[in-house]
Amino acid sequence: MIIFGTKGYLYQLAMLTLVCGRCGNPAAHALRKRVTKFTLFFVPLFPFSTKYMTQCTFCGAEQSVSKEQAEHLRAQSANDPAHGQPHRQPYRS
Repeated sequence: MIIFGTKGYLYQLAMLTLVCGRCGNPAAHALRKRVTKFTLFFVPLFPFSTKYMTQCTFCGAEQSVSKEQAEHLRAQSANDPAHGQPHRQPYRS
């Protein structure tokens, strides 16, 4: 008998101040990375799905972003001297 399946991992990459595209409030947004790995006998072997997203802490709206956008936002948050300045985040449902 072979036991296989998947296991999900959620990594928080950064906290950003963005203007939410849904509620319009300047609020903190969590930049997250969701990785799904294939498992064999409960041992995670390799990732087969990676997704990036932001989530508004005010209204809870979640939005998918590309890997390039996520890397840009993460670098911007690490190097931004005006850390508290909100950036506009378009909302796509």
